[in-house]
Amino acid sequence: MSQYPALRLRRTRASEWSRRLHAETLLTPANLIWPLFVTEGEAEEPIASLPGVSRWGLKDIVARAREARDLGIPCLALFPNTPRELRTDDGREALNPDNRMCRAIRAIKDAVPEIGVLTDVALDPYTAHGHDGIVDAQGYVLNDETSAVLVDQALLQAEAGADIVAPSDMMDGRVGAIRGALEANGHVNVQIMAYAAKYASAFYGPFRDAVGSRGLLKGDKKTYQMDPANAEEALREVALDLAEGADSVMVKPGLPYLDIILRVKDAFQVPVFAYQVSGEYAMIEAAAAAGAGERDALVLETLMAFRRAGCSGMLTYHAPLAARLLAG
Repeated sequence: MSQYPALRLRRTRASEWSRRLHAETLLTPANLIWPLFVTEGEAEEPIASLPGVSRWGLKDIVARAREARDLGIPCLALFPNTPRELRTDDGREALNPDNRMCRAIRAIKDAVPEIGVLTDVALDPYTAHGHDGIVDAQGYVLNDETSAVLVDQALLQAEAGADIVAPSDMMDGRVGAIRGALEANGHVNVQIMAYAAKYASAFYGPFRDAVGSRGLLKGDKKTYQMDPANAEEALREVALDLAEGADSVMVKPGLPYLDIILRVKDAFQVPVFAYQVSGEYAMIEAAAAAGAGERDALVLETLMAFRRAGCSGMLTYHAPLAARLLAG
């Protein structure tokens, strides 16, 4: 007589078809959002701290949109690289209807209208000081003054054709202000994906290289981005953004904050997204380059972790690789 009980959990793991049949979580290209960096000119600009990631001019941005469509990736997230000479303390280039972001939105929607376009609503790609908003003489980011600019920025992006505006600044009340402005100006179907729980993280370094803000930041962002020690506060932030009209919410960074993703999903049962940020991507690439891990397996396992925690989708620089792997 066997010493084991009647139920052996390994029984359903014994063959590949059975593992597929019993899988609790599904990962497909439809769960992916591909972040892309927009630059001037036509030459591809590789980003040294993000191996395999580049900045793209308008022609190549459109080519990436076609690539995403063909891979089954439903949405692109756009971030501009603004040259130093166009950066000002008030970030006024964000309100230029012919800035890099707006031109990229129009180019993509004209050429590949079936692809969703998500745009970053924040001032750090445009400010001379690297902060996400307007600062006072002491360097403190002013909440209401910043929110007023973000409203105009979101409207500009919506008018250019953005499908989702994503305020990433962490100013209080900006989601409600943006929602009201979108409704008042006829953009009732433009979604808001709120960076609701964005932490003051050490994982953002390569992103700042990508958008050209490395070395500009005076001080840090701890007065407006969240303390990594806090979880209950994240739930309060999410509740406020949902009450103000957010259609979905984001947790950023991703993998170090799986607990936050799970708690948000359990508490609100709304679409939750994660940003697998530049530092997370760079660590996977470094591990693969050092022979410490196999890139394809690392990529798929981390993305599955986001889905298992409750994510509807993930922003990831590995999106095209993951889509190809998932296609078999």
